[in-house]
Amino acid sequence: MEAKLKHLEFIQNVITRMNTNSFQIKGWTITIISAILAVYAATKNNCFILLGLFPTLMFWFLDTYYLMMERKFRGLYNDVAGISEKPIDIKLFVMKPDLYVKGKYCYCNVFRSKTIWPVYLPIILMLIGIFIYLKSK
Repeated sequence: MEAKLKHLEFIQNVITRMNTNSFQIKGWTITIISAILAVYAATKNNCFILLGLFPTLMFWFLDTYYLMMERKFRGLYNDVAGISEKPIDIKLFVMKPDLYVKGKYCYCNVFRSKTIWPVYLPIILMLIGIFIYLKSK
């Protein structure tokens, strides 16, 4: 039982790390886009607005990866937590999230997750809208 709890603790630590990474990526996105818009304000060069699309998309893909991995480890955690009190097989100590590939663990499904797209899509639309507005002036 103690080994099972320790294993669950290891998995939970990975889940926490993935969650922290995801949160930090969102913060970096806002920081970098703000910096790019500040550079635009100083230079009035419209290319800086389009330049903001690249880091936003890159962070969207990276954030999706971390959320996907977090979901896979949550699936692993749930499987390990559901084990009965029989002796723990050594296979259970393998931390392979690759066993979870379909449904909510799929990269495409995570990409469209309600915790991902509402952060990045509005930023992209805002940058495109600003660029179009400035071009029409």
